[in-house]
Amino acid sequence: MEKFEHIVRSAFDDFIPGPANKIALTPISTLARAARVFPTKAAVIDGNRCTTYAEMNRRCHQLADVLCKSGVGAGDVVSIMAPNVQAMIEAHFAVPMAGAVLNTINTRLDTNAVIAILHHAQARVFFVDEEFAAVANAVRSDSSLDILVIDIVEDDHTKGYEAFLAKGDPCGELPEIVDEDAAISLSYTSGTTGDPKGVVYSHRGAALNALGNALSMGFGPSSTYLWTLPLFHCNGWTHCWALAVVGGTQVCMRKTEPATVFNLIAKHSVTHLAAAPVVLSMLIHAPESDRRRFDHVVRIATGGAAPPSAVIKAMEDLGFSVTHLYGLTETYGPNLICEPQKEWANLPLSERARLMARQGVPHPLVGDVSVRNPDDMVPLPWDGLTIGEIMVRGNTTMKGYLKNPEATAKAFTGGWFRTGDLGVTHPDGYVEIKDRSKDIIISGGENVSSLEIEEVLYLHPDVMEAAVVARPDPKWGETPMAFITLKPNTVRPTPEALIVFCKERLAGYKTPKHFEFGDLPKTLTGKIQKNILRERVAELLNEENTVH
Repeated sequence: MEKFEHIVRSAFDDFIPGPANKIALTPISTLARAARVFPTKAAVIDGNRCTTYAEMNRRCHQLADVLCKSGVGAGDVVSIMAPNVQAMIEAHFAVPMAGAVLNTINTRLDTNAVIAILHHAQARVFFVDEEFAAVANAVRSDSSLDILVIDIVEDDHTKGYEAFLAKGDPCGELPEIVDEDAAISLSYTSGTTGDPKGVVYSHRGAALNALGNALSMGFGPSSTYLWTLPLFHCNGWTHCWALAVVGGTQVCMRKTEPATVFNLIAKHSVTHLAAAPVVLSMLIHAPESDRRRFDHVVRIATGGAAPPSAVIKAMEDLGFSVTHLYGLTETYGPNLICEPQKEWANLPLSERARLMARQGVPHPLVGDVSVRNPDDMVPLPWDGLTIGEIMVRGNTTMKGYLKNPEATAKAFTGGWFRTGDLGVTHPDGYVEIKDRSKDIIISGGENVSSLEIEEVLYLHPDVMEAAVVARPDPKWGETPMAFITLKPNTVRPTPEALIVFCKERLAGYKTPKHFEFGDLPKTLTGKIQKNILRERVAELLNEENTVH
């Protein structure tokens, strides 16, 4: 028997992959297929400009060709700083076609931060939209940078980006992608310390993430996707490549404004979009004059904080179906999706919202996501109660941090990517975040989830945004403190009224006793900065101690 098994193994080992049965996985190959299958179909709509898949394929080939002729080679970095315009989508295909690495830069960064990124990445080319002319001029005048700066000038084909692209040969020979593990993109994340890290994605990871997103989001040939999510953020969650997989249409939007969102949805029969929670809030609170009604349901995916039931209800009333996602820059954007189950539709809103607010299950091509004890790496029971760290491993986890092996090794300790998020796994296999490890509040020895309290505060009719952090307490160690942004034209509720409201829905020890009202500080990608709120708590305590 042992001899037979050895012969079988050896026989199968005789097969060596070759060009006939193995080519490198890459998302850019999807564009050539789309141009072949859907040549006359709209690939990108940008204002009054509509580009077909055949035209898109030709333009990207031209841009890749002229990049190669300009000396860009394998592993070179090409940076771009632009809103959600057609050039940003084309760069996602053309730069990797040239064998280079695409670096999309956050459009909200200041000039010094942009220059620091260009230095760290050693970028060879910098495409920059005319909206950021001051940044372009500063880069040009920086003698320490050896970089070609090309302006993206809207509606002008005689100079800048369009003139540069026109120099390319649509039939020029491009380098073959032979290593699917080669870098395809570089995205910078500030993290929690303000120390930027360059997150590197591979062709393989990007291809599989795009396919996984197409499956989990229900993209198809009839899909029309509106770019409300910044394309600079995790390469637009790889959605630009995912839409090409199925031959869908992408609609550009230079600036996310409620009136524009509603108008474009109605005009182009948009079926999908993705956005941070702040965009949902913008749409919900948009004046009636900015809203447009449409005769179909639009699927909107949102990451970040779980959408409270009040937000889900308000979005559904506007004609949107909300899907909650979870992920990080290090996981190519979302890698968990709260996959809706058929039976949820018949549940009361409060129960349905509770299920929909969970972070969910891995999308089809992630690999594995597990809630584990961060100390001994033991997987924790699926009881919805035992809190551990959410960990990820698989095809759609970053290659690592550029030029930072120490940070890469720390992130991959124990053979998993350590997210730093604390959560539980429910008996049905759905993961739910309970807090960031640094955001959990320990009151009288009990763990208190700031997210749970925020969910309750969002139910209050006058609350538009809420964030909860720990406030040091001499008796309990820590108690929750709430920072609240009120809806326009509302009367500020008293702390006593808010305490009563919370106590009707929360255990007493979870109820905030301290409140502050005003705009919440946010990161450049729209996330609430709890580190600044914690600093504000320290200031308040210092003021109180000074008075006493």
